[in-house]
Parts: sequence; structure tokens; C-alpha cells
Amino acid sequence: MMDILLSTTESLAGIARSYPFIIFLLGTGIYFTIRLRGIQFCRAKYALKVMMGKQDAAEGGRGEVSNFEALSTVLSGTIGTGNIAGVATAITLGGPGALFWMWVTALLGMALKFACCLLGHHFRRVDESGEIAGGPMYTLKYGLNMPILGGAFAIFTLLAAFTTGGMVQAHSVVDGLIYIMPTVGDYKLIMGIVIAFFVGVVILGGVKRIARVASVVVPFMALAYCGAAFIILIGHVTAIPDAFGLIFHYALSPSAAGGAALGLAIQYGVLRALFASEAGLGTAPIALAAARTNHSVHAGLLGMVGPWFDTMLICTMTGLVIIITGAWNLAGTEGMIGAGLSAYAFETGLEVFFGSVAGTVGAWIVGFGLVFFAYTTIIAWAYYGDRAIQFLFGTKAVLPFRLIFICFIVFGSLAPLHLAWNLADIANVCMAIPNLISVIILAKLVQQAQQNYFANLKA
Repeated sequence: MMDILLSTTESLAGIARSYPFIIFLLGTGIYFTIRLRGIQFCRAKYALKVMMGKQDAAEGGRGEVSNFEALSTVLSGTIGTGNIAGVATAITLGGPGALFWMWVTALLGMALKFACCLLGHHFRRVDESGEIAGGPMYTLKYGLNMPILGGAFAIFTLLAAFTTGGMVQAHSVVDGLIYIMPTVGDYKLIMGIVIAFFVGVVILGGVKRIARVASVVVPFMALAYCGAAFIILIGHVTAIPDAFGLIFHYALSPSAAGGAALGLAIQYGVLRALFASEAGLGTAPIALAAARTNHSVHAGLLGMVGPWFDTMLICTMTGLVIIITGAWNLAGTEGMIGAGLSAYAFETGLEVFFGSVAGTVGAWIVGFGLVFFAYTTIIAWAYYGDRAIQFLFGTKAVLPFRLIFICFIVFGSLAPLHLAWNLADIANVCMAIPNLISVIILAKLVQQAQQNYFANLKA
């Protein structure tokens, strides 16, 4: 039965990973980059000020959480498995050039993410429980009068919550614990139950509790993980130029590895960047709709900031560590795929500073990174699922969803990793398509909102 399920999901995931979708995603990113005049570059500094609530009354509007808490919730949903296991998987399957295409997708996706988050905030509503709710399903229903397509997005969000947010992340938490304490591998079911308990404690408290936890855990773990990666890069500073040369060679040269490397680099770089940065996926607008700001442009700017952190910073540092340590040459061998490859790279890189204890230090860094990043990703996806089920069936369905979601965490700790990734890729692409349709149709509204806001600001 499991073999049939794996084969079926692999076939469907193969369709989801096809080039037509990749072209559609990148093309939409290029379109918004041009139409919004490179907003991700020229307004990056201003976006950071909005994030800190320091610009033009960025705080003070109606909402459930602060701008920083809303962004932390978004980042908790993206800074996770994709930054550790996802980058390693992309390099394993697509070579070093996959990192370049992750950059391209993230940079183009910033303009796209600005548009998605602006619209999600603009069309937000107060739900029957009195909470602020928004996202692509509300944009489709109220902005385009397409309630059926909005419902389809909500259904795919639920599927993604169970797979991307539940199964994949729970499996990664267990993997992280195994790196720290190998004997944990014999008690996966118990670990799954423990993870489910700690997730339940948070998500049963709603968006405010989720945002508070995310705003504390995400910055702390991001700084700790990046600090360790920075130490390794300093210790191998002379190898960094060659690493960039390798990335660009495999990303742009048709002759690399007989020509196959270029296509694989594009395919897996784009897909893993979609998973890591959420550019075009449509989840960030759900969280940012709850931000306490009266300006939809602020929500767009906050969403735009995300890929700078999760892809351009954290994914880049992970990828460089894998490349400069030579770990990428072992990619695909026994144990050297996903998080295992990242762990080996950190172990090897830290030998410069820690000698014989480098293996232990590297395992703890990657292990704890996986545990905490994946944990915060789980609670963020629980909130996205909350909003989706509330949109479909009302507030009465939220508690049953949370209980089922907790059960999927236990299942994810035991399920084969390939099955979880296949389901995640299928769900992600199915979510992205209706979201991309909505932002393309409403592009004029986005452009006008941006122009009016910054014109008034200048005046």
C-alpha cells in the first residue's frame, strides 16, 4: 500500500514540478518586478523601518498582532526545513547551480510577495469570532468575486498545512533530535506525541500566542544558526570566491555535467526556493492580514522583507557551507541528502575551530536548528490552516481542525520522508496557481496603491 502511495504521489509531484509551472512563477515575478519598478530593491530600507514600526505610523491600525509579530509568524512559516534540508536537497538533485536559481526566484518573488500581501490586507474581513482574517481566499472572493476559486485555495491550504506544515516539519524535528541523540530513532512515535503536545499548547491559544512565540524563537534561532555558519565561512574565507564560481558555472553553463545540470539546477532551485521563501505561495498574506496597520502597502512591504532573510541570507549561508567544505561532492551517497548533508557540512567546517569535537558541535547546531525552525514552522502552518478552515466552514470547524492537525504531526514523525515531500510539492503548487491568478488580474490595483502611497509620502 505504501509503495503504491509513494508511486502515485511521485507521479503527481512530477507534474507539479514541471517547467510550465516554473515558467509561470518566474514570469509572474518578472512582470511585477517591472510593473512595480523594482520595489524590492528601491524600497528595501523603507520596508525595514516599517517592520520595526518606525515609519509613517506603521503601527496603530486595527489588527490582532504587531507588524514585527506578524512578520515573525511569516518567517516562522518559511525559516525551517527549507533553509537546512531544502537547500541541501536542491544541491543534491540540482548541483551547486541550484543555489543561484533559489536567489533568482527569491529576488523576483519579493515583488510578487509585495503584491500578494498588499491584496491580502486590502481585502481582509472581520470573521464571526471578531478576529481579523485575510489572504488569497478573501482576495479571490471579495476582490474578484470568485468564491469557488477562493474555496479551492483554502482547500489546498488545508492540504499544505497537513503535509508541508505538519508531516514534513514533524519528520524534520525527529531528524534533528536524532542528530543530537541517535537513540531517539528507536522512539519516533513517542517523539511525535511529544512534539504534538508542545504544538498543541501553542496553537490552541490562537494567533496571538502563535505570534508571541514566533517573535521570540525565530530571531534567536536565526541568529544562532547564522552565527555558526558565519564562523565556518570565516574559517574558509579563501574558498568563498571559488564557491561562487562553481555556483555560477553550474547555474548558467549548458555544458555543465553534459548539459543536464542546468535544467536540474533551475528545476530544483525554483521549487526549493518556493518552499523556503513562500514567494507566490500565498501564505504570508494570511498572517500579515492580522497586522495592526491601516496601510495595505505596509503589509506588502513586510511580506517583501521575508525572502531577504530566509533565502538571501539563511539559505545562502547554508549553501555556501555545503559547497566550501566539499560536502556537496558526497551528495546523494548514504546519509548525505537533505539535513544529513547539511549536518556533515557543519561538522566538517567546524573542524577548523573545534578539532575532534567538531562532529558533536555540528550535530547539535544542525539538530537544534532543525528542531526549533521546524517547530515554529508547524505552529505558523497551523494558523494558516485555521484561517482556511474558518473561511470554508466557519469558526465551529477551527477546533476540530487543530485536533486533526496535531494527529498529522504524530503521523509525520513516522511517515517516509519522500512521501511527505511529494505531498508538500503537490499542495504548494496547487496553492500557488489560484494565488498567482488573483495577483495578475488585480495588478493595476496593486500598482495604484503603491504609487499613491509613496506619492503622498513624498508630498
